Amino acid sequence: MQSSDSNKAQEAKGKNNKGLEIAGYSIEGLSIGGQETCVIVPSLRMAFDIGRCPQRAISQEFLFISHGHMDHIGGLPMYVATRGLYSMRPPTIFVPADIKEHVEKLFEVHRAMDHSELSHNLIALNVGEDYQIRKDIIVKTFKTYHVIPSQGYIIYLVKNKLKKEYLGLPGNDIKQLKFSGVKITDIIETPEIAFTGDTMSDFIVDPNNIDALRAKILIMETTFVDDAMSVEHARDYGHTHLSESMQTNFKIRQSCSFTSRHAIELISPRKIRMWANDLVVGVGLVVGCKVACRKIIDDKVKQKIDVAIQLWFVVCWSRKDDDAFADTR
Repeated sequence: MQSSDSNKAQEAKGKNNKGLEIAGYSIEGLSIGGQETCVIVPSLRMAFDIGRCPQRAISQEFLFISHGHMDHIGGLPMYVATRGLYSMRPPTIFVPADIKEHVEKLFEVHRAMDHSELSHNLIALNVGEDYQIRKDIIVKTFKTYHVIPSQGYIIYLVKNKLKKEYLGLPGNDIKQLKFSGVKITDIIETPEIAFTGDTMSDFIVDPNNIDALRAKILIMETTFVDDAMSVEHARDYGHTHLSESMQTNFKIRQSCSFTSRHAIELISPRKIRMWANDLVVGVGLVVGCKVACRKIIDDKVKQKIDVAIQLWFVVCWSRKDDDAFADTR
C-alpha cells in the first residue's frame, strides 16, 4: 500500500505533466527505442501509435497507427479492452490498408481468448487518402519510408472562409446569396500536426509530402545521432540519422525541439551546441521526459536519464514556451 506522502507525490507529478506546450498544443509522449512509441495530443483526443499502451493513451478517442512493428502497435488490444472496461466510447483506429486484415485477425484471436467484444471502429487508409473526423478536422495520410509498409498522418483544421468578392457586403445580402444557393465561402484546410512514425529521411524530399513540412507541428523520428552509427546503417533499418535532418533542414521551416533516445552520457555538450547552431533556432533537449531548454544538461538530469529514450524532432512554426514534455508512463 502506498503511503500518503507517496500518493501526494504522484498527484503532484500528475499535475506537472502538462506536456510540451508548442504552437497552441500540448504534446505528450513516451518512446523507448525498440520497445514502444506513443505520442499524444490530448486537446484533440488523439494518439499516434500506441506502443505498450501507456495509461494516458487510453483516454484518447482517435488512434493513428503508422506501421505494424510491435513497438508501435503492440498495446492495441489492451487499449481497446481498457476503454471497454471503463465504459468509454469505442475508439476509432486508423491503420495502413496493408495491415488492416492482420489487425482484424489480431482482434479475433483476442476476442476468442478474452470472451469480450473489444468494440472499436477500424479504418484503413492508403497513402494519400483522407478521412473527415469531425466537421472541422480531417486526417490525410502521406508516404513514409520504412522497412515495412508505413505511412504518416497529417491533421488539418477545416474552416469556411468568405470569398473575397463578398467581403464588405452587408450581412443581409450575404444571407440572401446563401439562401439562393450561391456558394459564398471557400474551404480552407490548414495542416496543424504531422506525425511520421519510423521513416528514412526520404519523406522530406518527397514532393507529395509538402503539407507535412508546412504543418505547425511536425513530429519526426531521428533515431541515430552521431558517428557511432552511420547514415548507411540508419537507412538499412529504415530510420533517419540526425545528420540527414541537418542536411535537409532547409526544407523544414519550423523551429525545433527534440527528445533523446540515448543515454545523455553518449551525447556531449559540444554536440548539443553544434545541433543548436546547425538548426539555427533554440533547441529544447528533452531528457527522460524532463525538458532543459537552451541549457547544457546538468548532472542531476543525467542521473534521471533512461538508457534508451527515443530521439524525436517536435518541430513547429512558432514556439510558445518551454514546459516539460510529459512522462506518460
